[in-house]
Amino acid sequence: MFNSLYKKCLDLAAHKSSKYYLAIVSFVESSFFPIPPDVMVIPMVISKKNDFIKIFLITTISSVLGGILGYLIGVFFFDFGTQIMSFYGYEDKLIDIKNNLLNSDGFYAWLGILFLAGFTPLPYKVFTITSGLIGFNLFIFILISLISRGLRFFMVAFLSYKFGDLFTKFMDKHGSKWFTILGILIVVIAIIIYLILKSNV
Repeated sequence: MFNSLYKKCLDLAAHKSSKYYLAIVSFVESSFFPIPPDVMVIPMVISKKNDFIKIFLITTISSVLGGILGYLIGVFFFDFGTQIMSFYGYEDKLIDIKNNLLNSDGFYAWLGILFLAGFTPLPYKVFTITSGLIGFNLFIFILISLISRGLRFFMVAFLSYKFGDLFTKFMDKHGSKWFTILGILIVVIAIIIYLILKSNV
């Protein structure tokens, strides 16, 4: 199933209405669809280099809007939300997440986790739904989603624009690993800055 969906997304990237399909895929991927929009972003930017900013913006905005849908699923459709979480193997972790968020350190930990989910290959949809299930602050959720999704899709679009097929080969072999490393590095730096500021207060 995943292979057929992957190939279908590649076909849509070559369609004359590819930008509309990119918006749809970016939107639904943030709440339940299993194929990330990067699959479409890379070939679209390579074939339409002058549109890489537009492609990045479409992907980011649509993805964050889809993340809000995921959040609302968590708030208003608990059973459906837990089914999606169960599909990705995260249902049993929900209680631990709720308990950890009862203190301020847990709140900041969730900020870091949410950023990593938006930036790395972690299933972002699971964390959008979980944010709704646990009643995480919606404004902060949208802000972190804009930052993490924006950084990720800008990097994908820009590097596709600069390096073309070389970047495609790199992503196929090492993309998940390096996006994860970079995402963790950003979170670690943010934690260090937070601890320094906290110690000076």
